[in-house]
Amino acid sequence: MKKHYLSLLLSIGMLVSLTACQEAPTAPENGGAGVETIELTVWGAEEDEALLQEIFASFQSHYAGEAHFRITYQPQSESNCKDVLLGDLEGGADVFAFADDQVAALAAAGGLDPIENAEEIRAASLSAAVDAASVDGTLYAYPLTADNGYFLYYNKSCLSEEDVESLDRILEAAADAGRLMVMDWSSAWYVYAFFGNTGLEVGLNEDGLTNYCTWNSAEGPVTGVDVAQAMLSIAASPGFSSRTDAEFLAGVRDGSVIAGVSGVWNAVAVQEVWGENTGAAKLPTFTCAGQQIQMASFSGCKLIGVNAYSRHPQWAARLAEWITSGENQRLRFQLRGQGPANASAASSPEVQSSPAIAALLAQSEFSQLQRVGGKFWDPVAEFAGSCARGNPSGASLQAQLDHMVEGVTAR
Repeated sequence: MKKHYLSLLLSIGMLVSLTACQEAPTAPENGGAGVETIELTVWGAEEDEALLQEIFASFQSHYAGEAHFRITYQPQSESNCKDVLLGDLEGGADVFAFADDQVAALAAAGGLDPIENAEEIRAASLSAAVDAASVDGTLYAYPLTADNGYFLYYNKSCLSEEDVESLDRILEAAADAGRLMVMDWSSAWYVYAFFGNTGLEVGLNEDGLTNYCTWNSAEGPVTGVDVAQAMLSIAASPGFSSRTDAEFLAGVRDGSVIAGVSGVWNAVAVQEVWGENTGAAKLPTFTCAGQQIQMASFSGCKLIGVNAYSRHPQWAARLAEWITSGENQRLRFQLRGQGPANASAASSPEVQSSPAIAALLAQSEFSQLQRVGGKFWDPVAEFAGSCARGNPSGASLQAQLDHMVEGVTAR
């Protein structure tokens, strides 16, 4: 942690400040000993507030007598946490949740320091989650979930296990029933599904900032135009609709949606509606270039970081460990349906029997850690949006792919 900020020393159950910037102690307790008040700010997903407040309460109870805590929760999207934090590191949260694709940039900018008890955290966590929280082999964050991917939800009263193996069959069944299969093509994160197993590539260059991309390739067994034509064919089906995550859930609730691509964060909400008819499976195959190609997915983890500029780095680290403990990851699964990164929690019968987790594990064979630079998102979303609307401009697909790749690889 940054050496010029507070350093804390625990001794005989009493917390003493070692710097001149000592905070005023609260009223004496435990025989007159002064106990310091520690103020910590935590950023987390808006939907995690109730869960986090429960975790804060247990943390305060566990460390009662060692310090008084004022823990302030502030909602902050995990997807753009990096940008907000790096805008004001010294004024940012002490502890924050973020998606693993941001860890390298946060570490490079000095927002994260290496984890001090790294071996202990590694031993307790799934290896894939440890890799996602590391940069060049050094652990910079605490693994929280190992479920940041997507798969297929389906209503078992409308679709069979055989049906959901093929996107063609899902769309046919949905159209016949006057209902929909949905997927969010406004998000490049999901659009990767159509390119990932085709031999076409995208990823980070060695600078860790810019991208390489061959999605417009006109060579090989599957070309960029082949994928674009496949997407147009899917979009033309009366059984398909490009919808956001929120719109997917709305369709589940009103009965218009019988299948959709999403992640474990919606497991509880979907289960509440479909009940015993809730089905989950790996993504299906889709028709492209005259063959069936398995849909791919981005994968990743949610992490908890400790701001290197925290005024209370040791307490912030303790809170981060508490939030990501095996017990609290099990609680997160129970309340939010999210898959643990803690190895013990992940191996529990309750987690292993979850249809959503089982589907995510089945899809993991066809997934890749999300490692793309910021220029990836908008050009891909623009291209996919045009496909979702049936290419209303009538522009050449190759020209649109070239334009997309030019944006994705821009310096």
